[in-house]
Amino acid sequence: MGVLEGRQDRLNESGGTTASGAPLPSPVGPLSAFVADCLVRPAGDAGAGDGDLRTVLEDAERDLAEVDHNLAEDDLQLALYLCYELHYSSFCDVDAGWEWDPLLIRLRRVLESAFLTALQRDVPKRDATPAGLGERLFRIAAEEDGPSLSGFLEREGVLDHFREFAVQRSAYQLKEADPHTWAIPRIAGPPKAALVEVQADEYGGGRPDRMHSALFAKTMRALGLDDRPGSYLDRLPGITLAGVNLISMFGLIRAHRGALVGHLAMFEMTSAIPNRRYAHGLRRLGVGADATDFYDEHVEADSVHENIAAYDLAEGLARREPVLAADILFGAECLLHVERLWATEILGRWAEGRSSLRRPLRDSALQGT
Repeated sequence: MGVLEGRQDRLNESGGTTASGAPLPSPVGPLSAFVADCLVRPAGDAGAGDGDLRTVLEDAERDLAEVDHNLAEDDLQLALYLCYELHYSSFCDVDAGWEWDPLLIRLRRVLESAFLTALQRDVPKRDATPAGLGERLFRIAAEEDGPSLSGFLEREGVLDHFREFAVQRSAYQLKEADPHTWAIPRIAGPPKAALVEVQADEYGGGRPDRMHSALFAKTMRALGLDDRPGSYLDRLPGITLAGVNLISMFGLIRAHRGALVGHLAMFEMTSAIPNRRYAHGLRRLGVGADATDFYDEHVEADSVHENIAAYDLAEGLARREPVLAADILFGAECLLHVERLWATEILGRWAEGRSSLRRPLRDSALQGT
């Protein structure tokens, strides 16, 4: 579409560019094309007049309202991911002024509204009380009966399945656990202390080489993959990006702090067993410790974190702010729902001998790729 051509030569007039971020991915539809076209220009220059912008926003609102499955829609999720990534490492040669540009914030709110509407349609918010919330979260986790991607990889997965799985997870794991960290300044007292305890382990306890993002990068290298953030963004389907956008939306919007805490609690509570399976599957294939270190670390860390996350963090926050109890439950159930959709999509494609990515890895040996 030409919107990414010549970005190296564009002048930046409003406060600097990001030189170390990932390259901008190719758009997959009108929404992501509009965002990408903005990001190759100086901040504030949308390339179109206000009238055209209003048309874009009105068209987006109308079109998104007509989409039945916004959670998996590639164009919406990529456009939203592009907006959110400006708050992380951004993209190479993108004007830093776009992070809080009113134009993109207006469009982001339209995208968020469609995303949240789809979530609320699929995961209705339920009443909850602080008392016993930790136990309730454990019951929900135990009752989850979605397809087991970890079970498949442990027993049947070949190396190319694991390589695709790592690519699928890379959009989040290479910045683990930054989205959840936004909750730290938004809660107080014992729940804040519990959150910091969990996050300190995520960041390696002061050892850069043990940061979970660094361990995952090591896994990618061991599997022959590019460990630079954003390297595979062009290949990730909408449902994969939805899982990352979910945490970013909860993290960036203070009103969703309860949902963010619920998401993190369920994330920690459902992590140890799948990661043990991933490690077993890789060992079955004879892959070395560099590939399994990330998963082994999560088996150990998350076995400790699950009780802290359920009781000290989630239930603790609900007792401190009872109005957030239902939001905490909602965030936990949103995680399970999106993960269920994601696993179903991946396993369905693999069962058909197809790649789970929008564009398969060039050297994949999966049938049909």
